[in-house]
Amino acid sequence: MAARSKARKRALDILYAADLRDETPSEALERVITADGAPSNDYTSVLVQGVAEHAVRIDELISEHATDWTIERMPAVDRNVLRLAVWELLWADDVPAHVAMAEAVALVRELSGDESPTFVNGVLGAIDRSGATA
Repeated sequence: MAARSKARKRALDILYAADLRDETPSEALERVITADGAPSNDYTSVLVQGVAEHAVRIDELISEHATDWTIERMPAVDRNVLRLAVWELLWADDVPAHVAMAEAVALVRELSGDESPTFVNGVLGAIDRSGATA
């Protein structure tokens, strides 16, 4: 697995834990750093901090483009994978859109339900096609 793919998986772990513990992503990252030390790949922290910084806009975009689904109703894995991917789509200048979307689909294919890859791909595709901006 490539280094950035591992960083995305670790960032997802942190965001998922934050969701379950009702913490902010920043609090969850700080808890992990305190317990385990800084993540071995700096991109993990970049992702979590990016999602934390832009959480309101990210969730607005997901809600806007997830037809018939609210953020709260989505499986936690899907919701947090979408958050990571939307951050990469809009704020990570060095990540092409197709890479952000493919990585997100790969994560949910591995960690979520059978319908999740199609759902996540559809939401991200709609956001990308909309020309949404940061």
